Amino acid sequence: MKDFWRYCFFHRRAIALFVLFSVVFLIFFLLYHLPVTAVLYPAAFCILAGGIFAAVDFSRSRDRHRTLILLTKNVESAAEHLPAAQTWEAQDYQQMVSLLCQRCKQVEDSMNLRYTDMIDYYTVWAHQIKTPIASMRLMLQNEDSDLARDLSADLLRIEQYVQMVLCYLRLDSDSTDYVIRQCDLDRIVRQAVRKFAGSFTRKKIRLNYDPVRVRVLTDEKWLLFVLEQILSNALKYTQTGQVRIFLEEPKTLCIQDTGIGIAPEDLPRVFEKGYTGYNGRFDQRASGIGLYLSSRICRNLGHGLRIQSVPGKGTTVRIDLDSREMKFE
Repeated sequence: MKDFWRYCFFHRRAIALFVLFSVVFLIFFLLYHLPVTAVLYPAAFCILAGGIFAAVDFSRSRDRHRTLILLTKNVESAAEHLPAAQTWEAQDYQQMVSLLCQRCKQVEDSMNLRYTDMIDYYTVWAHQIKTPIASMRLMLQNEDSDLARDLSADLLRIEQYVQMVLCYLRLDSDSTDYVIRQCDLDRIVRQAVRKFAGSFTRKKIRLNYDPVRVRVLTDEKWLLFVLEQILSNALKYTQTGQVRIFLEEPKTLCIQDTGIGIAPEDLPRVFEKGYTGYNGRFDQRASGIGLYLSSRICRNLGHGLRIQSVPGKGTTVRIDLDSREMKFE
């Protein structure tokens, strides 16, 4: 019924003209005192023929409308499957739609090409910059001084930023290299801890690690990146005390620190891209990218990621590693 009234609204001029002509003919018949049958039979015939024509036209219009509604769900191929134009105006509109689709396709292809070139450039840059970082790290290995330790810490941060760039580029790439298999969780945790061993020693923060002795279905490289980001934040915002790593049943890995904590108003937004909150404003080195990338990676791998924090007492990050449906973005 709604479609019928819409059809009547769009054809209101034709309906108004039909009613007007009917009234004019009725007046002329009355003025000339013609027999009633001479009026009724032609009028009934015209109404019947007009009703049949209107019903057929309404059915075709409704079919075209439904076809267009379906095409809106796949705009890319809409121009190739438009219903046949019934008027000059409809034909002109279809030509305009076809031209717009062609131009949009050209712009999209151009943007994709530029984006691919940019991704390739930054990927090569990120890989090339790892070479001087590794060389500087080797040069500092034989040095035992405060300056050497400070430089090593700065190199570690630079290496993390480079790793974040690579991760960011790969997440939006069509060729993200996920390798899902059963992995030894202790092995992944030890790799992450080993990377920050110098930071634990320099800041005199105790590491309390309880071996978990479980295997999880995940991607080792990507989960390692998530653990490194969480440990980096724990060390960054913990001045004294400890960082504890333990397992909650069934397969929830917990990283708990005794740092400054996160303000309650910041907790709901810590996984937003670029959001740093109060702690980020306090520490100008925060980028607001690490937790955002970690959240996306965990979602892709089917892992849950939750944060609980009490300002002044510390933060606990929980990674639910129980098998779930993976959702690649």
